[in-house]
Amino acid sequence: MNPLTEQEIRTAFVNCTKGEAKRLNVPRDLADRPWGDLDYLGWRDPQAPDRAYLVVELDGQRKAIALRCPSPGAAQTRRSMCTMCLTTHTGGVSLMVAPKAGKAGQQGNSVGAYICSDLACSLYVRGKRDAGVGARLHESLTLDEKIRRTVDNVAAFIAKVTA
Repeated sequence: MNPLTEQEIRTAFVNCTKGEAKRLNVPRDLADRPWGDLDYLGWRDPQAPDRAYLVVELDGQRKAIALRCPSPGAAQTRRSMCTMCLTTHTGGVSLMVAPKAGKAGQQGNSVGAYICSDLACSLYVRGKRDAGVGARLHESLTLDEKIRRTVDNVAAFIAKVTA
């Protein structure tokens, strides 16, 4: 993924108002992110722990979505699998819910997916972050195929939000 500026992030949101996008907390460490290893930019809002955000570039177009999720400290003891990168975690996967874009979202419709709580799917797939013993299933896919699958899963989720 190419590095993003704060303005590029704010203008990419598809499921919140311009005012909400203007007020949300964008990470201050954008320059320090490992952009070459990211398939999407994801972060949790430190001032609103039940909010997370995801920005992805699909077909040359940036799309960002706002998500609701349980607070990071919420007790989760069972092992779950992220539907984006297929990494399993004990307590490291959360149901994240995105309001649908447009009129459907204004009417309260939403879409949910189980996603790595820290939104670091790209780093887990590449082995740059460790989710513990048994976190990655043994697969015959190449790294590029695993990355493509993750990107496709994120794209499918974004498509549901914008449908």
